[in-house]
Amino acid sequence: MKKITKVVIPAAGFGTRFLPQTKAMPKEMLPIVDKPVIQYVVEEAIDSKIENIIIITGANKRAIEDHFDEPSQDLINNLMSGKKEHLLEEIQRISRMANFIYIRQKGPYGNGTPVLTAEPAIEDEPFAVLWGDEFIHSKPPRLAQMIKVYEKLGGVIISGVKIENKEDLKRYGIADLTHVENNVYKINKIVEKPKPSEAPSNIATHGGYILPPGIFSALRTIEPGKGGEIWLVDAINLLKKQGVPIYTVVIENGKYYDTGNKFEYLKTVIEFAVQHKEINGEFKNFLKSLNL
Repeated sequence: MKKITKVVIPAAGFGTRFLPQTKAMPKEMLPIVDKPVIQYVVEEAIDSKIENIIIITGANKRAIEDHFDEPSQDLINNLMSGKKEHLLEEIQRISRMANFIYIRQKGPYGNGTPVLTAEPAIEDEPFAVLWGDEFIHSKPPRLAQMIKVYEKLGGVIISGVKIENKEDLKRYGIADLTHVENNVYKINKIVEKPKPSEAPSNIATHGGYILPPGIFSALRTIEPGKGGEIWLVDAINLLKKQGVPIYTVVIENGKYYDTGNKFEYLKTVIEFAVQHKEINGEFKNFLKSLNL
């Protein structure tokens, strides 16, 4: 079985839920205190022993490339003269922590399109996909947990998250499952955004994927689905019909941060701010002072 050596991060969406902020700034670059969302995603891949990062970009996404690039000489000089060597070390670490490949998305709208766009950089290898505007904070990292299961079972692996609030089930793809072992389940089908009373389980399967190279032919085969878009789940279902097993790993010791919508994004910023070593005390006192 070939090892997972590459991660695809789709980052080509319009970010319409954050307009006007995202008119010129990628939603993946929205800050969680002092790091952009996409950096948390990249760091998850690095912590999972993956160093080849393929980012699928679109219009107005140049800031992502700039963020992971080497700092300019002007910035280096400024930090050195200001005796801020610790900041220089941090931004240099960011640019050197992975091999970055950028591909501009082509094709119809839909979350399957950026995956298909990555094919020339993937070739005939299994690979991972992590969305660029959300992340799971866990120990060990989500992707490391998924890779461990993939190396044992193969097939398609999708990260799973327990949805505690029943009303939130209608926001996700919810899986009909058969237990395999421990926190691993075989997926019988995924019901997209079901009514809470009709959901087959409380496990949402989304956010992280390990896919075989056969996903590319499946994406080229399927017809546009809901909204006229190319959906990754439709291609995965086609692989399932062809006999490829689909599993989910319910991530242990993890918390899902859906930073792709305003409310959840603000909750994430506040949670990370009260844990931030530079500002946590002062920020907690500020929150306590608010007349809510």
